[in-house]
Amino acid sequence: MPRQKKPLPYEPEKCWVNDKHKVCYPDQETAEDSARLVEYEHGLPVNSLGAYKCEYGDHWHLANKKSPN
Repeated sequence: MPRQKKPLPYEPEKCWVNDKHKVCYPDQETAEDSARLVEYEHGLPVNSLGAYKCEYGDHWHLANKKSPN
């Protein structure tokens, strides 16, 4: 019987925005869905996170709505 390999941990794509290494999302809808999940998981108020288009690439990031980036 062949030996089973352990699955590799998932590492999302990231890019540098200013001094932060931020997760990249392929589109606004995915980023907004992820924002709702993160809010739920961390007990944050609904809609406290928003999505914005990255100025350095063709993807989206999450930010606190009070301070984008």
